[in-house]
Amino acid sequence: MARRNNRNRLLVPDSRAGMSAFRTEVLRREGYAVDPSRPNDAKYEVAQSIGVPLERGYNGGLDTEAAGRVGGAIGGLMVRELVKLAQQQLAEQRR
Repeated sequence: MARRNNRNRLLVPDSRAGMSAFRTEVLRREGYAVDPSRPNDAKYEVAQSIGVPLERGYNGGLDTEAAGRVGGAIGGLMVRELVKLAQQQLAEQRR
Protein backbone atom coordinates (compact mmCIF):
# COMPACT_ATOMS: atom_id res chain seq x y z
CA MET A 1 0.00 0.00 0.00
CA ALA A 2 1.36 3.44 -0.90
CA ARG A 3 2.08 5.89 1.86
CA ARG A 4 0.17 9.12 2.01
CA ASN A 5 2.43 12.15 2.10
CA ASN A 6 -0.13 14.77 3.06
CA ARG A 7 0.40 14.55 6.82
CA ASN A 8 -0.79 17.74 8.47
CA ARG A 9 -0.69 19.63 5.20
CA LEU A 10 -3.40 22.27 5.08
CA LEU A 11 -4.94 23.33 1.80
CA VAL A 12 -4.31 26.94 2.83
CA PRO A 13 -0.90 26.92 4.57
CA ASP A 14 -1.49 30.30 6.24
CA SER A 15 -4.52 28.87 8.05
CA ARG A 16 -2.41 26.84 10.50
CA ALA A 17 -2.61 29.46 13.28
CA GLY A 18 -6.35 29.85 12.80
CA MET A 19 -6.95 26.09 12.89
CA SER A 20 -4.84 25.79 16.01
CA ALA A 21 -6.87 28.54 17.71
CA PHE A 22 -10.10 26.89 16.58
CA ARG A 23 -8.99 23.50 17.98
CA THR A 24 -8.06 25.20 21.26
CA GLU A 25 -11.47 26.86 21.54
CA VAL A 26 -13.39 23.68 20.68
CA LEU A 27 -11.46 21.59 23.21
CA ARG A 28 -11.93 24.23 25.90
CA ARG A 29 -15.69 24.20 25.33
CA GLU A 30 -15.60 20.43 25.80
CA GLY A 31 -13.93 20.89 29.19
CA TYR A 32 -10.32 20.14 28.32
CA ALA A 33 -7.58 22.32 29.80
CA VAL A 34 -5.73 23.75 26.81
CA ASP A 35 -2.76 26.07 27.02
CA PRO A 36 -3.07 28.37 23.97
CA SER A 37 0.72 28.56 23.71
CA ARG A 38 0.90 24.73 23.51
CA PRO A 39 -2.37 23.62 21.87
CA ASN A 40 -0.97 20.28 20.70
CA ASP A 41 -0.48 19.20 24.32
CA ALA A 42 -4.26 18.81 24.62
CA LYS A 43 -3.96 15.48 22.81
CA TYR A 44 -2.47 13.95 25.96
CA GLU A 45 -5.47 14.98 28.03
CA VAL A 46 -7.86 13.71 25.35
CA ALA A 47 -5.93 10.43 25.17
CA GLN A 48 -6.14 9.98 28.92
CA SER A 49 -9.88 10.68 28.94
CA ILE A 50 -10.54 7.96 26.35
CA GLY A 51 -8.12 5.45 27.85
CA VAL A 52 -5.30 5.62 25.31
CA PRO A 53 -1.81 5.39 26.86
CA LEU A 54 -0.28 8.24 24.84
CA GLU A 55 2.90 9.58 26.46
CA ARG A 56 5.19 12.47 25.68
CA GLY A 57 8.09 11.35 23.53
CA TYR A 58 8.31 8.03 21.74
CA ASN A 59 5.06 6.09 21.36
CA GLY A 60 6.27 3.29 19.09
CA GLY A 61 4.33 0.72 21.10
CA LEU A 62 1.04 2.50 20.48
CA ASP A 63 -0.95 0.83 17.74
CA THR A 64 -2.49 2.75 14.86
CA GLU A 65 -6.03 2.18 16.08
CA ALA A 66 -5.31 3.75 19.48
CA ALA A 67 -3.54 6.72 17.92
CA GLY A 68 -6.44 7.16 15.53
CA ARG A 69 -8.92 7.24 18.40
CA VAL A 70 -7.13 10.28 19.84
CA GLY A 71 -7.00 12.13 16.51
CA GLY A 72 -10.54 11.05 15.71
CA ALA A 73 -11.86 12.37 19.00
CA ILE A 74 -10.27 15.76 18.44
CA GLY A 75 -11.15 15.91 14.74
CA GLY A 76 -14.70 14.78 15.43
CA LEU A 77 -15.23 17.63 17.88
CA MET A 78 -13.85 20.11 15.37
CA VAL A 79 -16.01 18.78 12.52
CA ARG A 80 -19.15 18.93 14.67
CA GLU A 81 -18.38 22.55 15.52
CA LEU A 82 -17.70 23.42 11.87
CA VAL A 83 -21.03 21.88 10.85
CA LYS A 84 -22.82 23.92 13.54
CA LEU A 85 -21.15 27.10 12.30
CA ALA A 86 -22.10 26.34 8.69
CA GLN A 87 -25.71 25.64 9.70
CA GLN A 88 -25.86 28.93 11.59
CA GLN A 89 -24.50 30.83 8.61
CA LEU A 90 -26.99 29.18 6.25
CA ALA A 91 -29.86 30.00 8.61
CA GLU A 92 -28.75 33.63 8.78
CA GLN A 93 -28.52 33.87 5.00
CA ARG A 94 -32.08 32.61 4.63
CA ARG A 95 -33.47 35.37 6.83
